[in-house]
Amino acid sequence: MLSLSLFRKNPEVIVNHLKKRNIKFNIENFNDLESQRKIVQIEIENLQSKRNILAKRIGQLKKNGEDATAIILESKLIPEKLKKLYEKFEYLKESINEILISLPNLPHYSVPIGNSNYNNKEIRRWLPRTLIEKGGINYQFSFNPKDHVFLGVPLGLDFSTASDLSGSRFSFLRGNIARLHRALIQLMLDIQTNKHGYIECYTPYIVNRQILFGTGQLPKFKEEMFIVFKGSGVSKNLPTYDKKTKCKNEEQYLISTSEITLTNTVRNQIIPHTDLPIKLTTHSPCFRSEAGSNGKDTKGLIRQHQFDKVELVSIVHPKSSYFILEEMVNHVEYVLQLLEIPYRVMLLCTGDMGFCSAKTYDIEVWFPGQNSWREISSISNCEDFQARRMMARFRDSLGKIEYLHTLNGSALAVGRTLAAVLENYQMQDKNILIPKVLKPYMGNIETLKI
Repeated sequence: MLSLSLFRKNPEVIVNHLKKRNIKFNIENFNDLESQRKIVQIEIENLQSKRNILAKRIGQLKKNGEDATAIILESKLIPEKLKKLYEKFEYLKESINEILISLPNLPHYSVPIGNSNYNNKEIRRWLPRTLIEKGGINYQFSFNPKDHVFLGVPLGLDFSTASDLSGSRFSFLRGNIARLHRALIQLMLDIQTNKHGYIECYTPYIVNRQILFGTGQLPKFKEEMFIVFKGSGVSKNLPTYDKKTKCKNEEQYLISTSEITLTNTVRNQIIPHTDLPIKLTTHSPCFRSEAGSNGKDTKGLIRQHQFDKVELVSIVHPKSSYFILEEMVNHVEYVLQLLEIPYRVMLLCTGDMGFCSAKTYDIEVWFPGQNSWREISSISNCEDFQARRMMARFRDSLGKIEYLHTLNGSALAVGRTLAAVLENYQMQDKNILIPKVLKPYMGNIETLKI
């Protein structure tokens, strides 16, 4: 959530930054609501003051044995007037809050301006030494490479069984390809915990609506979430609808990323500055309905309703958040370097960033069977945007309380990494070489054989 004080002090900054994200913000409407709110607030304060003055006056008159009838009648009119003003004040506050929670984060000054992924900026790319020696990714194979669906199905990648069980865009793995999937998870967790100092966590996969509000999935992205109902045991005394999250109170949700659970561990807390940074990682399944994907990339493992991911979350002092962002990108890159898979780092433009992000890097890997780069990780600095929604703060060395900065990144999306391994390590006989770094996790077998 954006800072309300920034709207009041520098509304032009808000307008100009939102333009970069292709959002035309009606500042006149906001200023009108804010002006009305101030007027009503002053009226409430004046009436409250008048009520107190009249109460004292009534007490004095009665004490002196004088007639207080007129003042009593006047004071009795105040509660009804205050009630109407309170209602109006709450309506105006809610209207202002609706605007605040609907607006995305403001882009960092270093983010390129653009409307789509075509305006993203390539920062660097990395190729394994063997590919550099061969002359690049176009000389990776002496044969026509196949995509991961063609390669994976004979090895135990079963979309048919998954479809029977759950419908389209699910997968079922059997045998050594399932083991390879697990090996990738173990490798990723071992690297991030043993080498990079993240604390491994295990988190719930079902969360309450307030948790999703904190990290920005609700209310804007409700259609992309899978809803879980608690059942008939829900208390009938609960209100049926929450205005802030725009959800029924009994609704719970399957997580779309474990960023949600890890980041919300500091919700409604004030963290001592000496505890920062907090670096967390976990493996979890992720569930996304992605109703708006319109069939894009739905083939194979690229865009599934259920997929696994190893997530990184950093909760940090504002002064260090952009250093930490670069560090997290390096932590993700290291995994791909060990796997020896070609990748490139892309700085997303203003029109392609996520709702909560102030700056995002995507890491895209090379899929030779598709002759294209595919996103495998997204690493974002949300600055204090999520922290404001979560009321997540820290106390600095002088005792001042400020909002934390939160960062998150995929390290990595496991299904996409599996697909990238299949395509980059395929042989002409359609068997798959096991990357050297994964062999200890695979019982030292050399290949996945059809």
